[in-house]
Amino acid sequence: MVVINHKSDVPLFEQIVIQIKQGWIKGYLSPGDSVPSVRRMAMELQVTPGTVAKAYAELERQGVIETVRGKGTYISERSNSMLTEAEVERLMKRFDDLLIELACLGIDKETIIEKTEKIFKDIK
Repeated sequence: MVVINHKSDVPLFEQIVIQIKQGWIKGYLSPGDSVPSVRRMAMELQVTPGTVAKAYAELERQGVIETVRGKGTYISERSNSMLTEAEVERLMKRFDDLLIELACLGIDKETIIEKTEKIFKDIK
């Protein structure tokens, strides 16, 4: 489900977050599916349990997973349409900031649009 690249500049916990979210968006992970325990995921990925716990905490904060005490962790039943207006606004602000940063680095509009279209194609 998750593959860690130890040579990547992306922090390990973020790699876990991104890949689980991709699985959720692409439909590989469905609402109610069980997610490995922190300890089991850490062993499988050969990372510390703290790294996985940090990723799971972020995923839970974002509503992607939910933990049921004594039962385990599962892909959330929450749909994307349940995002609050504040959450959407916060994400759009991050998007704006990234676009400004890319423009400042000289990345042209066409490249950004091509990449955006590729991402949407890949997730649908």
